[in-house]
Amino acid sequence: MKSEHIETALIGAGRTKRYTQGAVNPVTQRASSLVFDSVAAKKHATANRAKGELFYGRRGTLTHFAFQEAMTELEGGAGCALYPCGAAAVSNAILSFVSAGDHVLVTGSAYEPTQDFCTHILGRMNVSTTYFDPLIGAAIGDLVQPNTRVVFLESPGSITMEVQDIPAIVQAVRAVNPEVVIMIDNTWAAGVLFKALDFGIDISIQAGTKYIIGHSDYMLGTAVANARCWDQLREYSYLMGQMVDADTAYMASRGLRTLGVRLKQHQQSSIAVAQWLAARPEVARVNHPALPGSKGHEFYQRDFSGCSGLFSFVLKQRLSDQQLADYLDNFRHFTMAYSWGGFESLILANQPEELAAIRPAGGIDFSGTLVRLHIGLENTEDLIDDLAAGFERINR
Repeated sequence: MKSEHIETALIGAGRTKRYTQGAVNPVTQRASSLVFDSVAAKKHATANRAKGELFYGRRGTLTHFAFQEAMTELEGGAGCALYPCGAAAVSNAILSFVSAGDHVLVTGSAYEPTQDFCTHILGRMNVSTTYFDPLIGAAIGDLVQPNTRVVFLESPGSITMEVQDIPAIVQAVRAVNPEVVIMIDNTWAAGVLFKALDFGIDISIQAGTKYIIGHSDYMLGTAVANARCWDQLREYSYLMGQMVDADTAYMASRGLRTLGVRLKQHQQSSIAVAQWLAARPEVARVNHPALPGSKGHEFYQRDFSGCSGLFSFVLKQRLSDQQLADYLDNFRHFTMAYSWGGFESLILANQPEELAAIRPAGGIDFSGTLVRLHIGLENTEDLIDDLAAGFERINR
């Protein structure tokens, strides 16, 4: 039977009648206590509490199960754990597989809170971290130690957007130690533009806050695991108290239904803006995986089915504090905010020395101010006009 296209799968995933009760969308079932009709029913629920039976609110309700089933189907895993935010998904996934005395390998381009968790929390637990160049490829095998338990990837990398050679990394790690758990922060690809588990990765993590929710109004983390890692991830995350409320799970399910069309627009608009920026005399380079010349572009072309709306560009000059304030404070359509993945366009900037401080492996190779954009769903011409006015402010 021919497999469904992703746009079709996004519409139907997690929408069986058990979850919808005859409606279009899954029901919103808010519950802490779930009532058993008999001792036999309680025993059945207890025995099957990890298999989608209603047991206790922290294990989930029909609302949670619908979304978890959808994510498991879409990412091709054995199960999906839910967390209150992306950072919780990252930290609890790692904690589920490490013990005191262990070692983890983390890409040097990882999201800054991921690095801080490894440095400050894992460090206190006597778990050591080695950061590596995101473009290390097969040479990562040389960094795997006898006590390495987790390899943590993020592709594209946070802010600087390097795309990693995932097949080479996975093959090299497995050649040294097949038992190492390989995880990836797969938020940029929304879990569907890069099918991480198909590439031998064990756990695909997302900040569902971004593209799954899609409207910048709920926070969520997801981790889809393969069969080898699912039981341990599920049970350890449960023991650490990880869960989300039913309303967030409902909104995440609803967000899935428009994810395909939103991603198409994010892709079309972000490429158009990136190409325009690449032609500007003020720009030294554009870090957009879909553009030739962006680091790891060849791996993006090989492994990804599309792109999202987040990328960055580097100016030829380092802006002064006053120039940067004049530049950022006066946009019409781009607003300053952390996070991304919603319908709105966002802008933030980093000076080179700020980025160097959070690049523990290899530093940076530019001297100008870096600007990160999230291209939302506005008209592309309006966004380009807004950016053009920003360059005029710089050039005055």
